Amino acid sequence: MFQHILVPIDLAYKEQWTRAIAVAADQARHYGATITLVSVTGGIQGKVSHSSERYAGLLAEFAAEIADQQGVEVHSRVYDVPDPSVEVDAKLLEVIAEIGADLVVMATHQPGWLEYLVNSHGGRLASHAPVSVFVVRDPV
Repeated sequence: MFQHILVPIDLAYKEQWTRAIAVAADQARHYGATITLVSVTGGIQGKVSHSSERYAGLLAEFAAEIADQQGVEVHSRVYDVPDPSVEVDAKLLEVIAEIGADLVVMATHQPGWLEYLVNSHGGRLASHAPVSVFVVRDPV
């Protein structure tokens, strides 16, 4: 059913992606799919790295770790944009088409009062993506 799973990742918060990655890996094993980790960054990632090249290397290393641990094929891609906080949703929609993803698995936080005013990235992507979006929350 699924052949290519996109997992948006921010390495500054990679511990929050554990459950979403497990779900993506389970789906990949079940369907024989490939996973691509995607980071939309704004160049310098001070919490993780001080260059786009180093950040891309760290993401590739993380993808290799997941592939070894989960027994699935995992690739990585980094996209630099001028303002990630504003452009991440539109960029992810472009990347879905560019890489031919047919499922997005992404972590999200528990909804709060702010979501009544502004959609989360997961909510926005699920509302506008041309493919299925599996939004994974950590248990409360």
